[in-house]
Amino acid sequence: MDSVDALRTVIERLLTDHTVVPYAYGEIEILTVFDRQSDRYLVMLTGWNGVRRVHGCLIHLDIRDGQVWVQRDGTEHGVARELVEAGVSPEQIVLGFRRPADRRPLRTLLGCC
Repeated sequence: MDSVDALRTVIERLLTDHTVVPYAYGEIEILTVFDRQSDRYLVMLTGWNGVRRVHGCLIHLDIRDGQVWVQRDGTEHGVARELVEAGVSPEQIVLGFRRPADRRPLRTLLGCC
């Protein structure tokens, strides 16, 4: 994907899609937080599951130097895979939640592309 604006658009669409399906348990709101100025993009969970407070980050993506950094991925399918399916090149995706020594090329991890 050539431009940062194109990456922003793909990320915002992909993360918004994650808010459509209701959370399976409790009274949980799923919301997006988009900061285009700092290029930080989040899907947050907030609410109650019975007497237990729920508040946390499901997905956190950053754009740095033309790459999408996956800082948090709490999805079943994998947000990196979804980014590739949406047209983002695997070379543009960094699994920031992995230790730098453990980061392998994304093509190897996905077994595709």
